[in-house]
Amino acid sequence: MMNSRENRKRFLRAAPRILSLATAGTIAFGLWGPSRCMAQRPPRGPMSSVRQTPEQLGYKLVWEDQFTGRALDPRKWAVRGVGPRRLGFVSPEAVKVENGCLKLLAFKKDGRLLVGAVGTQGRFMSRYGYYECRAKLQRSPGIWGAFWIQSPLISRGEDPAVYGAEIDIMECFKKLGKDIVSHNVHWAYGPHQQTTHGMQSYRKGVSQGFHTFALEWTPEKYVFFVDGYRYYEVTVGISHIPEYLVLSMETPSDPKELRGAVFPDEFVVDYVRVYQRNRGSGAKTGGGTVR
Repeated sequence: MMNSRENRKRFLRAAPRILSLATAGTIAFGLWGPSRCMAQRPPRGPMSSVRQTPEQLGYKLVWEDQFTGRALDPRKWAVRGVGPRRLGFVSPEAVKVENGCLKLLAFKKDGRLLVGAVGTQGRFMSRYGYYECRAKLQRSPGIWGAFWIQSPLISRGEDPAVYGAEIDIMECFKKLGKDIVSHNVHWAYGPHQQTTHGMQSYRKGVSQGFHTFALEWTPEKYVFFVDGYRYYEVTVGISHIPEYLVLSMETPSDPKELRGAVFPDEFVVDYVRVYQRNRGSGAKTGGGTVR
């Protein structure tokens, strides 16, 4: 019989192969232990070859923005976090609405890297539902477009059911590959922060043209979709409180990661839609899994 050290080595050698299978079984969150929030699982294809729509899942449209005006709709959005953010500086100058799209820019001006970010905090917040955007990703590595949901209480406590979670519906790290997008869940901001670690989805051609990125959030789980295909199901870090939407162009903390970036660049969003259905809250807590 192998000792515990040999068992651990064997598991670590096998883990990447196991995780890469679209039909992989349930993986306990506790197996991963503490690690950096940016740690990534190996990329994989969808869990099923069946494409699904929110309507097929029983959802109805309750909120949307198709960005048909000439400026950001202040009833729905505000520029989020104006000021320094890692190597960038969030600025209203980097947020444009034109040709039926929201454009979150990244460009250099007066020695600073300006980036755009918007959020619905104080304007639209919801709990549970199907959240979708149709977007065209940035061209460059180093910077990345992101579509996420954030809790206003996340730094106040460690129980995601009470204080919420950061749900990264989509982030595009070009350094991982041109056909890959990532998903993640973080909660308990602070010294005991928890994370699922990045879940990579392989979708050929995702870096070209427009694609849809979506999350189904229920009292039991998060399900991540790309172009209507189901990629991951997560049952840890489940928030049971209203949260708000965020769209952003992000920058790294290490200047070396910007070496391959070409400016100006943009993350272009065609629409954002939120669907919901009537059901009991049925909140569940405790241990969970990532599939």
